[in-house]
Amino acid sequence: MNITCGLKLLGRNCIFFHLASLTRQGNTDSYRNLIGKRLRCLLNVPNTEVYDNAHHSLGRFCFQSSRPLGEKITSLQITSVGQFPHHFSAWNVQSTRTFRTSPSFQAAPVPLFWIIVKPAQKLFAIILGRSIRNWWKALPPNKRELFKESARKNKWKILLGVGSLGVLFVVFYFTHLEETPITGRARLLVFGKEHFRELSRMEYDMWMEEFKSKMLPETDARYQVVERVVGHLSESNKDIPQVSALKWLIHVVDEPDVNAFVLPNGQVFVFTGLLNAVSDIHQLSFILGHEIAHAVLEHAAEKASLVHFLDFLSLVFLTMIWAICPRDSLAVVGQWIQSKLQEFIFDRPYSRTLEAEADKVGLQFAAKACVDVRASSVFWQQMELAETIQGQPKLPEWLSTHPSHENRAEHLDRLIPEALKIRESCNCPSLSGPDPRLIFKLNMQYLLESSKDQETPNSTKRDLSKPKLDFPHT
Repeated sequence: MNITCGLKLLGRNCIFFHLASLTRQGNTDSYRNLIGKRLRCLLNVPNTEVYDNAHHSLGRFCFQSSRPLGEKITSLQITSVGQFPHHFSAWNVQSTRTFRTSPSFQAAPVPLFWIIVKPAQKLFAIILGRSIRNWWKALPPNKRELFKESARKNKWKILLGVGSLGVLFVVFYFTHLEETPITGRARLLVFGKEHFRELSRMEYDMWMEEFKSKMLPETDARYQVVERVVGHLSESNKDIPQVSALKWLIHVVDEPDVNAFVLPNGQVFVFTGLLNAVSDIHQLSFILGHEIAHAVLEHAAEKASLVHFLDFLSLVFLTMIWAICPRDSLAVVGQWIQSKLQEFIFDRPYSRTLEAEADKVGLQFAAKACVDVRASSVFWQQMELAETIQGQPKLPEWLSTHPSHENRAEHLDRLIPEALKIRESCNCPSLSGPDPRLIFKLNMQYLLESSKDQETPNSTKRDLSKPKLDFPHT
């Protein structure tokens, strides 16, 4: 089924949808299926791509699904925001793809060492706590009383020792605080940057081994689009030392997952599912700017540092749980409760904070690259709509490591005015045409109206088909 986008609106080419044929469907299932097909142009699932007709005056993209993707990616020009050069200066973007193996007998990075010994630390805490419990049970009643009396006499010494231990944790925390690049936020950083980048090189080898048969060649049009977008973002933000210090290597993986990530050493991985999910080059630029922001802000090292600090602190409570609980089964339950409390009170909220920060900085990167930053919130509205159409269950945000799609869109809407000011300060061409957020809203209103129109004929048809009771039925 060919889907043609391009309804005229205010004399401009825009993404809009002709849904008049919705009213001609005869039942709810076929109507739902048709909605899914019509929404592909909005949600951009694999039957519709977004790289053709990039020269339209709005910088938006409409195309037909009858042409193969390789023929669709013909240019990368965005007249409303300037042009991405066909051959940008790849001063810090490399497209070489090599498979490396770690040298033999190389010392493991410090973060990897702590990851390996983490289970041993927990095991030690469990054994220690269980040993304390068994020792206490084996004491005769008179010795237990003597021990309690001694503890009461030396309670101030005990409190001083516990307080000293707490002071050590506090001193360690504040002596390892650093300022986050760009945002200036104070954060805990236990691991050195060089150690974590060594760990990311090992992770890079792992991903390359996993995806080696699915890597797109550099001659593929989809690869070239990603290369140009990353090159344009890095070139536009080269005044930031953390951006210019990294060499960005591009890898496009032929996988349907809507996913992309950037390793701390600048390795960019983009899945073709993401290329099929974005509606235009502006959305793709924002998403890649978001992932680049994670690497520039060193979020991976920051998150690992916090988790390491909390895990080390939790060893004290883990020992106490296994020492106090009268049975192993209760201790296991207590340990599970402790881990879940840590996860939902500290880990996941912190991850959502880092995601929000990456959204903010990534939007700034995109603004400096003269991207239409208004398209950023539309992407998450599309993702929200896609999950609704697919009937995926909505989990509460507090259960997730990422903000909900709806909250991300609202957060970006609040940041867009500031990003537009940054865009103006970079002497970017003025944005022309309607706001893409307005276009999406009109599309949704039109779809809802069409669905209401569809329900009325169906109900009328069912009523007319019923036999009338006041006439003889022949």
